[in-house]
Amino acid sequence: MRPLPRPARPSARRGQCILLAAALAATAGCADVEGLRDDGDLGTVRAPRSLWKDIRPEPPGPGQQPGTAAVVPGLAKVPDLSMKSVDALEVVRADITAATAGDGGTGRLVDPRATQRLALCTQAVDGGPDCPVRPAVLADVTGNGRDELITALDIDGRVTELRVYTVQDDGTIARILSRRGVLEGVEVAAEHLAVREPTSNPKKTSVSDYVWDPDAGIMNLSQLTLDECPGAKDGSAPCPAPSTG
Repeated sequence: MRPLPRPARPSARRGQCILLAAALAATAGCADVEGLRDDGDLGTVRAPRSLWKDIRPEPPGPGQQPGTAAVVPGLAKVPDLSMKSVDALEVVRADITAATAGDGGTGRLVDPRATQRLALCTQAVDGGPDCPVRPAVLADVTGNGRDELITALDIDGRVTELRVYTVQDDGTIARILSRRGVLEGVEVAAEHLAVREPTSNPKKTSVSDYVWDPDAGIMNLSQLTLDECPGAKDGSAPCPAPSTG
């Protein structure tokens, strides 16, 4: 009587199954704990197509080069190099006047309505009740131990001209940040200035982070991110600025 064939060893059988599964996975698609599945045609990966690649913006004109501080003309030097003794409204007036003259009222450097808005300010220390210049904030954003002047001019109920000024070593006052935008929030910490603005997506707010660049002598944009609006889940609009309380 011929002996019956011996069954395959468990280890060999497992090895055969693994090889078979690998072969099927390679030909059929992806596999999960429930078995093999076919993800179908995943499409063709295409490189991005450049639009208007032959058109380039003109180079900046004199006084518009990025990466340089702009000395505000018409201001006396600060002998003690301290912003605490500086009239913030006088600095804003001098800066806006020079910028308006520089761009000829085109709005390239400053909103054309800025001069008219400044006319609402009186000679009072705070500019009077109708003055659209926000209260000055002193903070060291350059890391040199001296406070900079941070202020803003509200053009209307939405657009604002944000400015940051510093006293240079020779006593002159220079503008180190100029930004026009819809300010939902401005935050300062150490050598950082974060500006929050709305986006076309009501659930998102953009955050521009400016840091002191000692080589350029200005506050340079270092990071641009998107944040979830705190009220995005309940549908509140607009995106509220975070509490600083």
